[in-house]
Amino acid sequence: KPSRKEVVGEKRGFQDVLNICSLVCSASMESLVSETRTPIRIGDRSTSDVVVRIRTQDGRDDWFYCHSQVLIEKSKYFADRLSENWPTCQILDSRNCVEVYCQESEFDHHVAVNLGCPQIVTACVDYLEAVPWEESEEEEILKIIPRLGTQVEPILARLLPVKQSAIMGIFFSTIRFATSSPPPIMNDLKSSAQEQLEYMLTEDDDAPLLAADDEIKSEVKDCVKRLFERFNNLLEALLCEMELFSDGGKMHSFQSLLSDLSWACQILCKLEIMRELVCNWTDASDKIVKVVKEASPTAELIETKLRVIEVAAKILEAIGYGTVILPTAKRLHMVKVWLPFVRVAKPLIDSVTTARDDAPTVKMDSELWQSLESTFVSVILALPSAEQAEILTEWLGNEHIQYPDLTEAFEVWCYRSKVSKRRLSFLAVNHDKINTY
Repeated sequence: KPSRKEVVGEKRGFQDVLNICSLVCSASMESLVSETRTPIRIGDRSTSDVVVRIRTQDGRDDWFYCHSQVLIEKSKYFADRLSENWPTCQILDSRNCVEVYCQESEFDHHVAVNLGCPQIVTACVDYLEAVPWEESEEEEILKIIPRLGTQVEPILARLLPVKQSAIMGIFFSTIRFATSSPPPIMNDLKSSAQEQLEYMLTEDDDAPLLAADDEIKSEVKDCVKRLFERFNNLLEALLCEMELFSDGGKMHSFQSLLSDLSWACQILCKLEIMRELVCNWTDASDKIVKVVKEASPTAELIETKLRVIEVAAKILEAIGYGTVILPTAKRLHMVKVWLPFVRVAKPLIDSVTTARDDAPTVKMDSELWQSLESTFVSVILALPSAEQAEILTEWLGNEHIQYPDLTEAFEVWCYRSKVSKRRLSFLAVNHDKINTY
């Protein structure tokens, strides 16, 4: 009997597996040693006593010089076809030339089940169960395995859905690792874990891998809470230093935590549990801005500002579009802290090109700048009109009037202010006096 390497080839690719199921592989089993220990091999015309012709309606015609002894032993189809009981056995040459007709699309998949070759079916199943698959191969395997009969359960076991408890176990382990602070050498592994968590929770052509129940949400909130605590501890440490960011390691740690928080915002949005992070970021905003403003000017500082703005944009978006409801005072505070920071940081970030050696590794997406501008407008328009007037007055006199462009907020404020007395006059019916100032 040949070794598995001889059966499937030195490079055991997926087509080799398919060929195991084909008539060619059925015939190749003739490399077995006969009872007389005389080696016989497919294609040996000197010892062959049967020619097998594989034919298709499109004119394909392949000949294989085979041995009836092996075919009869290994295939029920050939055992019947070459027996004395076959209706045409007495016709001249009918037992010396056996024709097998296939559809062209089935030529490489005329499986051993159809030819009654259980040994080859077993070999095929064992091989497919043991080797890795590419995604495209999985689709082809799923089309083929129904033809292999009842032995395919080991193959299907790799594709069957797993229990929800197993999925949750993987999710919990992944979220804990994805929100941790491992050594830098493990950053790629952490990024991969974060990507898979997003995929597990995303509804695309298929439903999310797991339902966002209370247990899932609670674990995510706990993990993100610990992540923010590490971020806040680093903030406090930096504020206590005389020369902020003098330690390059702390700079990278700060950037890494900001990246993790930016990713965490996406997960929290999917699960609709942004509130705690929004509140924590809002309370820490003054410290964050102070740390970045007082940091030693370095090339890395530009990327740090970019990372800070990425997180702030997600937090402001949750506030501006009502995902998280905050009191007026906190919303006003967020505008007064982040509007000046963003308008000064944007020209600096935009001035840096990726062609420079000291440029940051990531540039701010233009769509994010546009989205952040729209968010500021939404947050401002939700404030009392007097606070809007204060913000717009400062904007109109600022040298950075171009960004964020608050023209839309200005137009809405002008319209509301002009028609306010008329629009609110109906309230006088139920009130003795209304102060519209």
